[in-house]
Amino acid sequence: MELLSSVGLLHKDRIRTPFSRWVDDLHHTCGSFRPRAMDTSLDIRGEARRINACGMEFSHISNDLDRVDHDWDDVRRDAIEQLFLLVQLEGSCGVEHSGRQSALGVGDCILVDSTKPTTFHFGGKFSNHLSLNLPRQLIYFHGGDKLNVAQTLEAADPMAITLRALLAKVLSTADSDVHAANLRQLMLDATRQAFVSDVHNSLSFDSLSDLAARRLQMIDVLIDQHLTSPYLSAQWLAKRVGVSMRVLQLHFRDLGMTCTTFIRDKRLRFAHERIKQLHYQNGTQTIADVAYSAGFNDLSYFNRCFKELFACAPGELLRSAPHKKRVH
Repeated sequence: MELLSSVGLLHKDRIRTPFSRWVDDLHHTCGSFRPRAMDTSLDIRGEARRINACGMEFSHISNDLDRVDHDWDDVRRDAIEQLFLLVQLEGSCGVEHSGRQSALGVGDCILVDSTKPTTFHFGGKFSNHLSLNLPRQLIYFHGGDKLNVAQTLEAADPMAITLRALLAKVLSTADSDVHAANLRQLMLDATRQAFVSDVHNSLSFDSLSDLAARRLQMIDVLIDQHLTSPYLSAQWLAKRVGVSMRVLQLHFRDLGMTCTTFIRDKRLRFAHERIKQLHYQNGTQTIADVAYSAGFNDLSYFNRCFKELFACAPGELLRSAPHKKRVH
C-alpha cells in the first residue's frame, strides 16, 4: 500500500463532523489539545480517529480549523508522554514546536514531543495528516538524546520516503502476524535514524531565557537517559547539573511536584508502555519483572502508584486487549 494514495486515509474532506463531536474525538484520540474554529456552529470537514495496527497506535486527524493548541497546562494534564511521527497526507499545516516554525506539505514528515507546547496552524483550509504514536521513554532510553525533534523531512528526502513505506507496511500488518514484532522494532529504529542529530542542537537551550527552565530541560533529558538505572535520584541529578538539593527542589516546586515524584511518574509511564507491549509478546515476562526493570523495588508501592496515575491496576491494563483496526 502506498501511504499517499491509500483510499482509507485520503479524501476525508468529504466527511462532515459537528464541532463538539470532533473535539471529543480529538481528546479521546490525542489527549489535551484545544481546537480553534473560525465558526464553531459549522461542521468540520474531516474527523479525528484512532487506528491500531501491528501493535502500534496511530492518530488520523483531518480538519479545516483555524488552529489547534497544546500549551503547558495541556501538557500537565496528559498522563502519557509520547513522540508523534506526523506525515502530511493532504493539504498543508503549519507547526510551532520547540522554538521552531515549520510548514508541512504533502509527504513531509516531522517529529513532535507531547511534553512540549505545540500549535498546529490550518487557517481554515483542509488538512489531513497521520501520526504514529511512539512511547517517549522507550525512544529516549535508546539514545533519544540525539533526536532532532521538530525537524522537518521534506517529501522527497530518502528518509521520508523510507518512513512512509514502513508506515504503509505497518498499517497493513495484523497484530498477530509473525513478523509484527520485527516490523515494530524496524519502525522505531528507522524513526530514530531519520531524526538523529547533535545533542546540543536537539536541546535548543538558546530558545529558553530562564535559567531554571534550561536546567529543567537538561534534567528531563538526563532522567530519560538514565531512567532505569538504580543510581538515578534527586541527589544524583543535582550533582550532575551543578546545583544544591535546595535549588533543585525549588525548580520542581514551580512545577507543583518534587523531583522524586517526577522521576517516579516517568518510571510509571515507562512501565505502562512495557506492560502494553506484553500483549504482543509470547515470553514469560511478568508485571513484576516490568516493575523491577523500571526501577521499583516494592511491588505493592508500584501497583498503588500505577493505579493513582492511570486509574487502573497494571493487571487490568494487561488484560484489556487493545481495539484492533486495520486500514487497507
